[in-house]
Formats: sequence, C-alpha cells, structure tokens
Amino acid sequence: MQVNETHPDYHAAPVRPFGPRDARLLVVGLAPGLHGANATGRPFSGGGAGDLIYRTLYDFAFASVPLSKGPGDDLELFDCRITNTVKCLPPNNKPVAAELNACSRFLRYELETPTVLVALGAIAHKAVIRTLRLRQKDYGFAHAAQHALESGQTLIDSYHCSRYNLNTGRLSPRMFAQVFAAARDHLA
Repeated sequence: MQVNETHPDYHAAPVRPFGPRDARLLVVGLAPGLHGANATGRPFSGGGAGDLIYRTLYDFAFASVPLSKGPGDDLELFDCRITNTVKCLPPNNKPVAAELNACSRFLRYELETPTVLVALGAIAHKAVIRTLRLRQKDYGFAHAAQHALESGQTLIDSYHCSRYNLNTGRLSPRMFAQVFAAARDHLA
C-alpha cells in the first residue's frame, strides 16, 4: 500500500532543502525518513535523527530553536542549509544507485555555494565525492574526518545521526557535537 494511502496527511512528495541558499554550511543527509521528512516535508523533522541534529545546530548557533516540528514552526537556520542526497522516500529506507543518480543534479546545485559540507553517513559522503567528480579513494569516509576538496571547500564526515547509531553507541551526542564544532571553526 502506498504511503499516501496509509498516511493521507503526510507530505509524501520530494523534500526540498531547508535553510538559506547562500549558507556557508551545508549538511548532507541520506533521504527522507518515512515518519520524518516524508511526513513533514522538512529534512530531519519529525524523527529521532532530527532531535539530535537540530539540538546540535541550535547549540552551535546555526538554528533559532532546538527542535523542528516541520514547516510552519518558528525554526530558522542561520548560515546553514540541510539537504538529502535523495529527495523522496526510498524503498526500505535505503536509496539505490538509480535514485542517487536521478537526484545527483539537485545535489550538484546545492554544492555550488557552501564553504563547509557535513556528510551524514558514508552514502552521503560518497554522493558528495561522486557529484564533485572526485576520486573516492582519495577521500575515505571516517567519523570526524576532514577533507580539503579541490573546490576549496572542506568536507567533514559524521556517522549518520540515526536512532540505530545512537542506540548502539556508534555515535554519541558528544561525537556529533565535535563535528559541528569543527564546522564552526572552519567558518570562523
């Protein structure tokens, strides 16, 4: 059964980036979550991953409030924009190559402006590297790794802020905060 049939009040459409187009920080996620961005229409809102990311953005003065309920709330982003490598809810919450390729032109557009990129997870990292036409082997993914890109931008990697990674201890709020502290330092 289609999501819009089981959840008729959900956004259930491509999720646009959130934040000012001229932001110097771009956070690149994976894809809209079923009960998160797919429901609300805003990246990382309505789900567990959003709780950590918006709290962290608030702590580092990139957000006006520490929680995203979705479009229409009072949340504003400052010098920060959030996007996903895939704009629509993927099957089984994991994008396939065809979806990544279909959405790469949107990601390419998003990558034009920022100074610092934060990739949430290995798939987002690889999508950024591929979209910038760089060689994967020159930019290995590792949590908190910082990469000076040929474009003059800095790419900082983080484990994805998913509930799974948080519940298993692969990622902690402190580890996540260190990534955004590094981003803030690069922008200073």
